[in-house]
Amino acid sequence: MKKLFLSMAAVAVLFTACDEDKNEIVQEQEIDMSDFYVHTDFSEDLSSKSASSKEKYKTCYSMAVLNKQLDADPGLAKKMYDVEYHTRKFITAKGKPGTKPGGGGSGGGDTDVDVLPINDGLGTINIPVYVHIVLPNANDVSNSQVQAQMNVLNDDFNSTNANQLPSGATNFVNDATITDINFSLAGTFRHNDSRSSWGTNNAIKSAYPPITPDTHLNIWVCNIGGGILGYAQFPGGNSSTDGIVLLNSTLPGGSAAPYNLGRTATHEVGHYLNLRHIWGDGRCRQDDFVEDTPSSDGANYGCPSYPTVNCKTTDMTMNYMDYTDDSCMYMFTDGQRNRMRAIFASGGARASMAGN
Repeated sequence: MKKLFLSMAAVAVLFTACDEDKNEIVQEQEIDMSDFYVHTDFSEDLSSKSASSKEKYKTCYSMAVLNKQLDADPGLAKKMYDVEYHTRKFITAKGKPGTKPGGGGSGGGDTDVDVLPINDGLGTINIPVYVHIVLPNANDVSNSQVQAQMNVLNDDFNSTNANQLPSGATNFVNDATITDINFSLAGTFRHNDSRSSWGTNNAIKSAYPPITPDTHLNIWVCNIGGGILGYAQFPGGNSSTDGIVLLNSTLPGGSAAPYNLGRTATHEVGHYLNLRHIWGDGRCRQDDFVEDTPSSDGANYGCPSYPTVNCKTTDMTMNYMDYTDDSCMYMFTDGQRNRMRAIFASGGARASMAGN
């Protein structure tokens, strides 16, 4: 989807540094950044389709956390702009998208994106993971649950699951992909801490700092509070708070049904690897910067029937970056794969993690 906008005020802020560098201005003309945005109009109940106000859990809080970080750090918007510019430049250099024949209307309206070739210079990406379990009794999360979560991440990032698509969703079959990104458990750290909840202000990361965040994904498992399932930090943020935080009961076998199959981690790692929610956190008028995820007016919940049509396109409700139940989300797209892999390329926000 390509329906995006950026206010003139935001343009002025983001491009101030560029005005003094003619070479950079030339680069901006080569890569279209006119649709880029950072702040969102995040709301706990953004979508009229949502029953979240009646639910026990509030799913993902990453965008609310991002908005707060942007307000606190005036330089973060420029850093995220640079991350996005590098991402688009890498994807443009490696392959060009083409329009899917017959697209549009309730049939999907998505664009068929060329997956970056396996010889994109990156190969299989292996991400070592440190897990920090912070609970009054840290043994409440077992080693087998931690390993089960790792297995879910590896399965979700490396399975197309196209066979799970509804029979009528032929327009999505060609979008489903594997990312060739793997996760390995590098260590589990258990901290018995009597604090009953940690909130979303990164207090848990201050108490138990990330370990070598430039080369490792850090995951904190705790009781966040307020029914929040998880939140992540996008590429470009401060290394002292880099990583994702998960409600302990979202791990496989936990009690947070219908969000207890480990897909909260998959969703939050998606943010950590530079994916937005598929509706762009701005209804039909804002975008997730991915061409093969159709426009939507907000999040989907539960297990929606197919087709669910909004913004004159069919929602990709089964995408990991929506808010559906764990059992009803099962795919990334080629465009999402390209975005995630781009940040590991030389000069990318997470290049050191892949040894580049």
